[in-house]
Amino acid sequence: MTIPDHSHRSLTDLLSLAGRVAVVTGGAKGIGAQIVRRLTEAGADVVVGDIDAAGAAESAAEVAAASGRRVIACGMDVADTATLAAAADLAVVELGRLDIWVNNAGIFPTTGPAIDVTDEFIDRMLTVNTRGSFAGAREAARRMTQGGVIVNMLSTTGFKGNVGISAYITSKHAMVGATKALALEFGPMDIRVLGVAPSFITTPGTDDQLAPLKAAGLDIAKRVANNPLGRAGVPDDIARVVLFACSDLSAYMTGSTLAVDAGSLAS
Repeated sequence: MTIPDHSHRSLTDLLSLAGRVAVVTGGAKGIGAQIVRRLTEAGADVVVGDIDAAGAAESAAEVAAASGRRVIACGMDVADTATLAAAADLAVVELGRLDIWVNNAGIFPTTGPAIDVTDEFIDRMLTVNTRGSFAGAREAARRMTQGGVIVNMLSTTGFKGNVGISAYITSKHAMVGATKALALEFGPMDIRVLGVAPSFITTPGTDDQLAPLKAAGLDIAKRVANNPLGRAGVPDDIARVVLFACSDLSAYMTGSTLAVDAGSLAS
C-alpha cells in the first residue's frame, strides 16, 4: 500500500473540497443546512436531501446563490431506502461522482418512561435514526468508486444513559457501533467513516422536542451552564467539525467519533 504524504500540502489545500460531491441528509434546516453551507464554502457541490422537499429546494437555491457551487435538492425520507439510493444516484448522474455522505437526518421525540414505550415508537426511532443512517452509508459506499468519507451524526447520549429518552439513546448507541464496524469494512475501499457527537445544540427543532422534558422538570439551562464552556452549542459548532471530518485534514482518521460537547463527556 502506498502511504499518502500530505506534509507538502498547505492547510488551505488540505481543507479544500474542490472537485468533490457531497450528499447531506436532513439538509434543509438547522445543523444540516449549516453543514451544506460549510461544505460548499470549502468547494464541494452538494445534494441537499430532506423529507421537506420544498425546504430542501429553498435551502439549495439560497446556498447555490451565495457560494456559486452546484447545489441541488431532492425529497428524501431516510425511512425509505429507495430515496437514499435515489439521492446517491442523483449525485453521480447530475454532479458526476459521490465523495461525501453526511447522515444528518434524525428524530428526537421524547420517550417518556421506558415501561410505557410502545413497539411502534421503538420501531420508528430505530428505522429513522439507525436503519436510515446504516442504509445511507451502505448506498453511499456502493457509489464511492474513488473512495470517500461517510459522517454519521451521533450524540453524546450514544456514550451514556439518561432518563426519558431511552429509545433515542438506544438508536444512537447502535450507530456508535455501526461507525466502528463500517470503518473496518469500508477501509479497504478507501472510504473513511467517522462519527460526530453533539451535546445540546440550540435549534428550533431541538427547542420543540425538548419541551416535554422541560415540562417534566428538566432544567436545560442549568445543565448547559454546568458544562466546562458554560454555553449551548449552535449549528455551526457542529458544521465546522463535520467539515474537518470530510476534509483531508482528518485523512488518517476512521472509526472514531468526535465529541462536540463543550466538555460534557469529560465529567
